Amino acid sequence: MTFSLSHAAFPSIETTLNALSANLDKGEAYAAAKKIDASVLLQTRIAPDMFPLTRQVLIACDVAKNGLSRLAGVEAPKFEDNETTVAQLKERIAKTVAFIKTLDRAKIDASVAADITFPTGQTSKGVMKGGDYLTMFILPNVHFHAATAYGILRHCGVEVGKKDFLGAIPMTAA
Repeated sequence: MTFSLSHAAFPSIETTLNALSANLDKGEAYAAAKKIDASVLLQTRIAPDMFPLTRQVLIACDVAKNGLSRLAGVEAPKFEDNETTVAQLKERIAKTVAFIKTLDRAKIDASVAADITFPTGQTSKGVMKGGDYLTMFILPNVHFHAATAYGILRHCGVEVGKKDFLGAIPMTAA
């Protein structure tokens, strides 16, 4: 079997987003146990110039759905960005995972050498070959924002570890 863009993208992104959802559950349970309003966790940031937990989740989802949509040559659904609770963030993650599962893997695989144009800010755009776009933009960004969300939860005292970040990695028995 040839290793393709879809082989690189789907397991990694789906596992990361599902782990992020599970970590939000742990954050919510922690807040309840400590009698803290969960919205406090959701608005926490590691540094003043970084986005809070809620925005980290939204960006991880958007990079996944928008990036893979560009590779597949389809329009991504627009989400409102109005989530304010853990349940709403988990729903956003679930909608993202469900959507990316509908994308045509063959079209994504065929985009390896295609020029992909994408926003790099509010008014600027970048262009990369599909394979580079996946490996140097989409995957690092999804993982960065998921790792930052994990770091915020950890910073707040939520007991999460490396296995929580990695999630349910698909493995075969040795």
